[in-house]
Amino acid sequence: MPFRELTPLGLLRPQVLDQIHAERPDLDPSGFICRDDLDRFRVQHVRRVLQEQIGEIAELDQAMIERLASHDLVSAPVDAEIDRTTTTGQRIADRVAAFGGSWTFIILFGVVLVAWMALNTVMLGMRAFDPFPYILLNLILSCLAAIQAPVIMMSQNRQEARDRRRAENDYLVNMKAELEIRLLHEKLDHLLHREWARLLEIQEIQIEMMRGRDRERDGTG
Repeated sequence: MPFRELTPLGLLRPQVLDQIHAERPDLDPSGFICRDDLDRFRVQHVRRVLQEQIGEIAELDQAMIERLASHDLVSAPVDAEIDRTTTTGQRIADRVAAFGGSWTFIILFGVVLVAWMALNTVMLGMRAFDPFPYILLNLILSCLAAIQAPVIMMSQNRQEARDRRRAENDYLVNMKAELEIRLLHEKLDHLLHREWARLLEIQEIQIEMMRGRDRERDGTG
């Protein structure tokens, strides 16, 4: 296996190192571990930490762990996913709720009320089909409110489900970002360790060359 795919055990976090020693107690502390095995132990450590925090691994946490192990993205297009499963009734409820909460509905509703009262009070006079106190209008308004309220509640429930899905998606993204940052720190430590080792080797070679020249100079002198 190439050396670049190996990580010194001394650069690992103590918690991950304890996880490795628990499974391989005979492992040399100054040895190396390959990338695949390191990812496997990191996933085991994340699963153990989550179990200690919440007692059991939730469905979201399990999905995050699996995607972390497979290096897949945890984010998903929430709106597109929800829109694909939306039924015709749910779309109608959304449109009714959107129209009922707009200025267009308020202005149109006010115009209809004023026109109804003006028609039955001024224009028709004694032949009004709904004279004051407008009992028929009150009945229509009550029926409209009784129908509109559950429709708006259905739309609000869908919006809550959409917000909940977005919050779950944000939770997965934030958790994986935190774990990836930790892994990035470990990789940087590994690169710095290798770079320092190379610089040390180059410096030792330079010192040996300088000593060899000094010996040659002393011999010729």
